[in-house]
Formats: sequence, C-alpha cells, structure tokens
Amino acid sequence: MAPLLLLLFLLSEAVSVIVVTVHPGDDATLPCEAAESSIRAVEWTRDILELEYVLFYSDGYLETDEQHPSYKGRVELVDRDLKDGDVSLTLKNVNINDQGIYECRVASGGSRRKKRANIDSEPIRTIWLDVTVPGSNSRRPNDGNSSPVGLQAGLGVGGSLLLVAVAVVCVLIYKRHKDKRSGAPAAAR
Repeated sequence: MAPLLLLLFLLSEAVSVIVVTVHPGDDATLPCEAAESSIRAVEWTRDILELEYVLFYSDGYLETDEQHPSYKGRVELVDRDLKDGDVSLTLKNVNINDQGIYECRVASGGSRRKKRANIDSEPIRTIWLDVTVPGSNSRRPNDGNSSPVGLQAGLGVGGSLLLVAVAVVCVLIYKRHKDKRSGAPAAAR
C-alpha cells in the first residue's frame, strides 16, 4: 500500500504535494505557509497516526499530551512566532521510520483555548518525506528536486495509462481515509 501512496503523491502535482528527500540522521524542514495573519493553532499530522499528532502548537505553547512518542523532543516550528504565516516544521535526526505523508493545518483568530482539538480544515500543505540511505537504489534521485519528472521516463503509453489508473485508485483510497478521519461518511460528500 505504501508504494501505491508514494506513486500517487509523486504523480499528483495538482494536489500540491512537496517531496522532501533526506538521509537518516539529517534534520528535515517540512515547508508550510498559512495565508492567515492571526494563527491560533498549528497541527502537523502523519498518515499512519490515527489519534496522535506529530506537533500541535496552540496560543504560544507546544502541546505534548497527545503527541506520538517518537516525535517528542524531535520536532519544532521553524518560527515559533509564526511571522508571515510560516508554520514550517523541523524534524530532527530523521530515521527511516519517519518516511511518509505529513499534513499541515492551521486554525486562525478567535478562541484562546488551551486544550488540543483536531483542526478539521483541509490541509494547507501535504508533504512526502522520503528518507533515503546513501548509496542505495532510491525510489527518487537525491537531487533535491521535488518534481516527479523522470518517473515516467521510458514508459510507453500502456505504462502511463497504468500509472494514471493506479493514481486514481490511490486518490479514492486517500479520500476514504480522510473522510474516515473526519468522521463523515464518504457517500455524504
């Protein structure tokens, strides 16, 4: 299933997915910028975490009560003042288990609640964190380029059609997962 999701995100430039490639032991910066000027809360989630989060920052405080244990002490916002809407995340000492899909959400203005609540808005940014071991056959060249160009190199028309079909199936699976997470039935949307 994970290779199919990787394929989906590599093919879906329209979804505005960014690929960040790092080596184990490196620090990774997952970029995210909000258009809102008054950000009350920032939530970073990961595709495989159901009830816990990667980072939740609210009203100037980092909440750790429901943070997944593997991220405690390893994540921080690039700018805790959230100047200019920068809500990018730094993940320290990346390991192969960190590879996957990350999403950034914000809540703006209004309430000054201190308790953590899921931010039910659409993600501002979706990021595929690709952790590659130096010298191994990576799924992507480690050139820092986030464009999926080259993935289709050498594929004929049949191969391209197969990739599109797989991408459509993956989008449907992803939307079902997202609907399940929000608690809304998929048919109601």
